[in-house]
Amino acid sequence: MDPQSSIQYLKGVGPAKAKLYEKLGVRTVRDLLYHFPRDYIDLSRPVPVRELQSGESCAVRATLVRKRPEARIRRGLSLFKLTAVDENGDELAVTFFNAKYTVEGLKLEQEYLFYGRAEGLPKPAMASPMVVDPAQLGGQPGLLPVYPLTAGLSAKSVSQNMRQALQAAKWLQDPIPPQVREEQGLCPLEEAIAAIHFPQSREQCQRARERLIFEELFTLSLALRSIRGRERASTEVRIAPFSPGQFYASLPFEPTGAQCRAVEEICADLTKGTPMNRLLQGDVGSGKTLCAAAACLAAIESGYQCAVMAPTEILARQHYDTFRSFLEPSGCGCVLLTGSMGARERRLAEERIETGGAKLCVGTHALISGGVRFHKLGLVITDEQHRFGVGQRVALQQKSENPHVLVMSATPIPRTLALIIYGDLDISVLDECPKGRQQIDTFCISTKKLPRAYNFIRGLLDEGRQAYIVCPLVSEDEEGGTDLPAAEQLAKELMEGEFRGYRVGLLHGKQRPKEKEQMMAAFKEGEIQLLICTTVIEVGVDVPNAVVMLCMSAERFGLSQLHQLRGRVGRGEHKSYCILVSDARGSLARERLSAMCRTTDGFAISETDLRLRGPGDFFGQRQHGLPQMKIADMAEDVGVLQQAQGAALGVLASDPLLQQPQHKALRLACERIIENVGQRPN
Repeated sequence: MDPQSSIQYLKGVGPAKAKLYEKLGVRTVRDLLYHFPRDYIDLSRPVPVRELQSGESCAVRATLVRKRPEARIRRGLSLFKLTAVDENGDELAVTFFNAKYTVEGLKLEQEYLFYGRAEGLPKPAMASPMVVDPAQLGGQPGLLPVYPLTAGLSAKSVSQNMRQALQAAKWLQDPIPPQVREEQGLCPLEEAIAAIHFPQSREQCQRARERLIFEELFTLSLALRSIRGRERASTEVRIAPFSPGQFYASLPFEPTGAQCRAVEEICADLTKGTPMNRLLQGDVGSGKTLCAAAACLAAIESGYQCAVMAPTEILARQHYDTFRSFLEPSGCGCVLLTGSMGARERRLAEERIETGGAKLCVGTHALISGGVRFHKLGLVITDEQHRFGVGQRVALQQKSENPHVLVMSATPIPRTLALIIYGDLDISVLDECPKGRQQIDTFCISTKKLPRAYNFIRGLLDEGRQAYIVCPLVSEDEEGGTDLPAAEQLAKELMEGEFRGYRVGLLHGKQRPKEKEQMMAAFKEGEIQLLICTTVIEVGVDVPNAVVMLCMSAERFGLSQLHQLRGRVGRGEHKSYCILVSDARGSLARERLSAMCRTTDGFAISETDLRLRGPGDFFGQRQHGLPQMKIADMAEDVGVLQQAQGAALGVLASDPLLQQPQHKALRLACERIIENVGQRPN
């Protein structure tokens, strides 16, 4: 059977089961072959009954010697008791509940492998263990695969279907070129697929995993390079050398050493004949906008326009105000373009962009609409790039012929993810905060201590300070009657209770743009003392007088998101605090929140977030353009990733478009990844 055939035509599947497989993302026979086990049950080392440890899961090889008649405990519940004896003559008591057909299928005087958790010592027992006939393993006990499942699809069924599908593995085209496979010491694809599903040893399984992890990261590296289209030979955008001394002198403060280094690196890139592709990365408040403004001034002085695209209207408007303050003293005309603008206002903005009257254009994804035509675009700046779909980022760059590109991110990105997402970008890091930034004390409390926290906040408000309270939801009915704190309800409760008499505001993403702007303006001006909000304030709000960030149900947010929220305070001269409220008892939640309290180092926090939650949850929503990893681990396989990227560069050097015959399978693999990534909307 062809690997691209629908899975419903595989023997033992059919249309009904094919629909169940579709829930797992499995549609073709090839998809099934790449549906890898998430774990293995080790049957290769059976434990003698006398060596069983209570509470430990293991396999026991024993012969079934006795079945007791079915015992009905109560209506709808049947109990079956069996006895098995190992080679030492020691007995193992086995019980099943409501498993008549399972028990009837087991034969007396036949040897089985019983896998389960040992209990009942000193009288060894197992309740509802997995029972495997050693003959099904070819007489050689090995590792039994454990697959991701869905309701209605059993492990036994998947295993049977997988054995059928393996017949098609011989027709799979290996995407790794022979030379690369030989250089990396990797086994052939057919061998790896067979061994990953039905390994006979840990060593065989590990060899298969190494090969398939490399394949995934190798093809991903090549595919993302194709999406980004960074392999450009040259650019017509020629920017003259720029000295930022006069620009620095016009500032009301002294730039940090890190900012000066970043500006120097950026300006050096702008003078080259190849387009700049640089990531400017730094924590909230580290001064990225100043560096971007210097880059804009360099481009504008050479006769070019600049475009700055932000993911939200709130952030776009703040950037517009900030860039104007930096650039208008130099006579640079600026224009704002957002989706909420009226038709006349938008038309006037577009005319200024097209005629060149606007040298700096700041906006949201409205900048990439068909009606926007630039006069002479030379520099594209994208802020919080991971919040845009891949297509949106590329669309802005296509408004000009190979413009220079600067990417800004206040979300500290782990080294592994940076290698994937920004693998072809040079990186400038702002690791130094401007003078005056406060160290923020972070605490984690339970809801029982909320009254004390509210009292603490009231004391600060009475001193003239301001505070945020962030909720995971807008309203209580957002997730079907959940008990999670919702901004609308909490604002009402606090205005009538704990903060009665104080000026309390409400801000969330479902409000109209004008309503949000008015609320933000009121908070900035101090008219609002306490802002109840959602994560709409994660980026873009700069209120130096705000000194408390209280996050309700903090376990619901990613660590990097919490770090971003924390960065909204501590921006002025006053001591600031972050209070994480959580009643979560799970070890994962406790470890995550503990990491927030231990450090304010965004990069250390991002590494913890990646390790604990994986890349799928790293940015809160899957908008970063990464496909779901099937076998590679972003936190563990950074070494393999670097090898894979090196090999990918070697292939591209000899065949940039993957047109050579030996790269046909590789090109098809990259095309599949590009289709799966899609053009995710913002």
